[in-house]
Amino acid sequence: MTAKPNAPDAFVTEVTKQSDDFSRWYLDVVRKAELADYSPVKGFMVIRPYGYAIWELIQQQLDQRFKATGHVNAYFPLLIPESLLMKEAEHVEGFAPQVAWVTRGGTEDLEEKLIIRPTSETIVGVMYQKWIQSWRDLPVLINQWANVVRWEKVTRPFLRTTEFLWQEGHTAHETAEEAQQETMTILGIYKEFAENVLAMPVVDGQKSDSEKFAGASRTYSIEALMGDGRALQAGTSHNLGQNFAKAFEIQFQGRDKTVQHAWTTSWGVSTRLIGGVIMTHGDDSGLILPPKVAPWQVVIVPIPRGNWKETVLPKCLEIRDQLIAAGIRVKLDADESQTPGWKFSEYEMRGVPLRLEVGPKDIEKNAVFAARRDTRVKASIPIDGLPGAITALLDEIQLGLLTRARAFREEHTSSADTYDAFKTTMEGRPGFVIAPWCESASCEADIKAETQATIRNIPVGYENAPGKPCIKCGKPATVSAWFAKAY
Repeated sequence: MTAKPNAPDAFVTEVTKQSDDFSRWYLDVVRKAELADYSPVKGFMVIRPYGYAIWELIQQQLDQRFKATGHVNAYFPLLIPESLLMKEAEHVEGFAPQVAWVTRGGTEDLEEKLIIRPTSETIVGVMYQKWIQSWRDLPVLINQWANVVRWEKVTRPFLRTTEFLWQEGHTAHETAEEAQQETMTILGIYKEFAENVLAMPVVDGQKSDSEKFAGASRTYSIEALMGDGRALQAGTSHNLGQNFAKAFEIQFQGRDKTVQHAWTTSWGVSTRLIGGVIMTHGDDSGLILPPKVAPWQVVIVPIPRGNWKETVLPKCLEIRDQLIAAGIRVKLDADESQTPGWKFSEYEMRGVPLRLEVGPKDIEKNAVFAARRDTRVKASIPIDGLPGAITALLDEIQLGLLTRARAFREEHTSSADTYDAFKTTMEGRPGFVIAPWCESASCEADIKAETQATIRNIPVGYENAPGKPCIKCGKPATVSAWFAKAY
């Protein structure tokens, strides 16, 4: 097999270059790849079929992981009475600015205002209070796939929209230890999924108190680094302690016959993951999709020369059926209204991992010509044993994208031991900056105000910084925090 790099630097010219304007590049890709479009209501997006197909693949593979760890799916109402939101003080304070209200039903004013769920801890708490009576009822391990509304001032498709799709898990446990174990189990699932399915390396760790979920005892997150050097919070797992259990009277009779409050958790990821995939892997020609979430892992493009319908097309159909039988998602594009060159550009924009070109000369050689989207390397592959060869190649592409993204993160992760060095590094697009911090909220707030950098998290198992001074105040630091400018 001989391979050669594809000659053109880019097939698509109508997309803004990343180096010119990364934000505009992102919006161009979302639009040109037909992932999403703007709706008539500001801040709301329409997820187009190609974008939704990516979400379905994310959903399916995450759902398998949840169910494998004992979780089951349910559904809770979209509308929540105002009185429920008010029961947990931190929660209402945290979400009140983003709440969308329903005040009328038909032609009548409602006796009690309703909120469109920004998250479901409150309605879940009411139901768990009814369902949980004894330690024998625990644990409760429920997830739901749903939409939520948070009234955002500034929006961007997938990354931050007023309405978005997500999953939210809500669990109740007998002990504090079990709740903490659940919190960390889910964090581990998110990390494994992000890296092995999305090929998006993440830093898993605990949020600072000022960045934790409203009403949580502890919040953990996975943080990814995007192609412009900004961080993206890709998922969160919250240990709620007994805060919501006490607010909603989620009580049970314990093994010792005493009445106890449950320990609860909540956790979620959203369609934001699609934005993360775009910004982690994409280039100036458009999307680059990891094979595990690509709606079409392979596109077959017949080369229409001579009597191609009698020679080339039947072979393409045969190849398509063989690949489908092997569990590969395939599109055969035999549309005569567009040239092969146009199709090459189109599927490169859409990020299809592998393109197979089949022409009369290829059939004579009993081979296909394969073009990788990630490296743009082309190679002739024998038709005999093609499904196995394609499967192996897709695995190679999947791993290659993760390896490349990890290398990018390492190149854009640095340390700073002084505030001057920290500020210098934070200018421009620095990536992650690891720095000693005293865990003071005032130091954290000052750093954010002066540099726009926030603490993404304090990584799990990462070496603390004993003896080093906090970069802001100079007092002894207690942790090494990962800072970044973020979406």
